[in-house]
Amino acid sequence: MSPFFTGIVGIALLFFLMTVGVPIGFSMGIIGVVGFGILANVQGAIFQAASVPFSLVTDYSFCVLPLFIFMAQLIFEAGFSKDLYNLGYRLFGKVPGGLAIATILSCAIFAAISASSIASAVTMGLVAIPEMKRYKYHVGLACGTVAAGGTLGILIPPSGILIVYGILTEQSIGRLFIAGILPGIILTLMFMVYVYIRARLNPELAPAGPSSSLSEKVQAFFHTIEMIILVTGVLIGLIVGWFTPTEAGAVGAFGALIIAVARGRMTWQKLKSSVYDTMASTGMIFVILIGALLFNVFLAVSKIPMLLAQSIVGLALPASLILGIMILIYLMLGCFIDAMAMVLLTIPIFFPVAVTLGLDPIFFGIIVVVVVEMAMITPPVGMNVFAISGIVKDVPMQTVFRGALPFVGVMVVLIVTLMLFPRIVLFLPNLVGM
Repeated sequence: MSPFFTGIVGIALLFFLMTVGVPIGFSMGIIGVVGFGILANVQGAIFQAASVPFSLVTDYSFCVLPLFIFMAQLIFEAGFSKDLYNLGYRLFGKVPGGLAIATILSCAIFAAISASSIASAVTMGLVAIPEMKRYKYHVGLACGTVAAGGTLGILIPPSGILIVYGILTEQSIGRLFIAGILPGIILTLMFMVYVYIRARLNPELAPAGPSSSLSEKVQAFFHTIEMIILVTGVLIGLIVGWFTPTEAGAVGAFGALIIAVARGRMTWQKLKSSVYDTMASTGMIFVILIGALLFNVFLAVSKIPMLLAQSIVGLALPASLILGIMILIYLMLGCFIDAMAMVLLTIPIFFPVAVTLGLDPIFFGIIVVVVVEMAMITPPVGMNVFAISGIVKDVPMQTVFRGALPFVGVMVVLIVTLMLFPRIVLFLPNLVGM
């Protein structure tokens, strides 16, 4: 059996294992080790099965993931997410669609803390959806706004998906974080503008709320000022090079702990819960990453990525057209598998193609993340929609999907804009020289 055909069989078996319920990390690890043993030798497969996990969990740079997860858990346990939403509510409540706009802004700020799309959606959904219901917002728009706003968590740094992409492609996580800042801000503003326009055209969908006095706005700001300073300090520190991404995660986690203790919002029980949840989330992600890296080794010896890249380049098609085809494939895959699985399965194959076409790896990573964001709110497997349906049990899932789908169109506009003007992505990384 040729290496190429063995690789195809391995990919087919991987999808079969995932279909019958084997966790993706174990599925990829099993196929990777067995496939490498068939194509190379059993001793080599055993060595890879031992060395890959050891290399991953002992690499200092990968501490960035658990540190940012710990930061997010501390902030969640301390209840600062409610303060963030209250600030957005005081600033935009009286604007048509103001509560939805406040939700998007709060999701964007929380995204710069949590590194998780689902965490952003669930945290803000618990706070924002009851408020929007109280002010007679259309329930589809309310739920769709939270589901879409949560997707900002995988674009605005720190981003779990960007960390995974950096690990898989051996790209600078710091450059990826910085590259996500401008697209993340632009997408946040585009979401807010969309909600405002829709509310202006049909005020019954999202009625304006009561106005807030200057003193209420100032009070809301001072309730969140520590979090704003912390998030801003972490991002600025990354941009100007005060610290590495791993050090940024440590600063963020330590700062969140100090603020929570100083505000009297941290107990031993909450601290233990934060540590436990961080360990559980980190363990799950690392198992998936170990499986993905083992599977990548198998794909490399099967030569599928290289042969695919050579075949595509041989077609002599414009790079923009090939990138568009890859985006369409991502959109189709997003209808069936979750975001993390998409990245893990496709990057080993698509990344060599992107590099061969001369696409900047950082630019390609941001495009992939935006497309993965779409998958989080597209049927039938939109993980953010499932999460929102879990906390708003009286709203049919179809209603949440209908409310979220217009935001997919907004993301398409962003992708087209980034493809036309790639400097939006590369400006900050090139400016700071990371």
